[in-house]
Amino acid sequence: MSALPAYASTGQRVWYYSFRVICGIIFFFLIFPILVIIPLSFNAEDFFTFTKEMLAFKPEGYSLKHYHDFFTNPDWQQALWNSVRIAPMATLLSTGFGTLAAIGLSQRSVPFRSVIMAVLISPMIVPLIISAAGMYFFYSRIGLQGTYWGVVMAHAALGTPFVIITVTATLVGFDRSLVRAAANLGANPVTTFFKVQMPLILPGVISGALFAFITSFDEVVVVLFVGSASQKTLPWQMFIGLREQISPTILALASLLVAVSVILLMTLELIRRRNERLRGMSPG
Repeated sequence: MSALPAYASTGQRVWYYSFRVICGIIFFFLIFPILVIIPLSFNAEDFFTFTKEMLAFKPEGYSLKHYHDFFTNPDWQQALWNSVRIAPMATLLSTGFGTLAAIGLSQRSVPFRSVIMAVLISPMIVPLIISAAGMYFFYSRIGLQGTYWGVVMAHAALGTPFVIITVTATLVGFDRSLVRAAANLGANPVTTFFKVQMPLILPGVISGALFAFITSFDEVVVVLFVGSASQKTLPWQMFIGLREQISPTILALASLLVAVSVILLMTLELIRRRNERLRGMSPG
């Protein structure tokens, strides 16, 4: 938002400063729980509260024991390995399906585009518990319930709508005359896609892939229905740690996930700025 002009009215000035106060309150409301979790992850005791030593900033009140437990405990490491195995494959599938669906729906000749789009993004709208129950009954009938590929396909179905939305938004500013020019020069559709279209929509594809990865890596409800004990992911292990054994290791893992999320968000912002520069929407 631009700076407040000198000739602004009283109402404009009130709204100018009120808007910033409201944004600050919302920002504090969203960030404060994270600001509490990160210091608690360094607690030297097995507590979920600040100790007297921590409040007094004494060195003996802080420790890396919970991080050490996460990297040495076989249960947490198995959950980490499952998440690392499942999330990338689900991201690959959702990115491929979502990109192809977005490109197809961007064609004006496709009938019932609005209806098809609504169906494809329905996993974002339908309550997750309903989607999980439906996937459980469907996968149990075809023999995928409790298998690795069952969890991967379920996560891919949840991540595909994010890819569709981001790629569709990127295609809005795509110059289709480039595709026609490539066809006139003799390029087939596959060559045109990889040589002309894909480089221009790549920022949207990468953004959708990152959202799909976060969705898969952070998902717990569907994996509880579709997965088995051998597909126990990090969110599932965190859920067990809260329900069965109150483990402060959850705080260490939560802090690590916050750091990963910040890195991904920074990557998304860099991609967004690069996309704007390519379109000439920003000076640099």
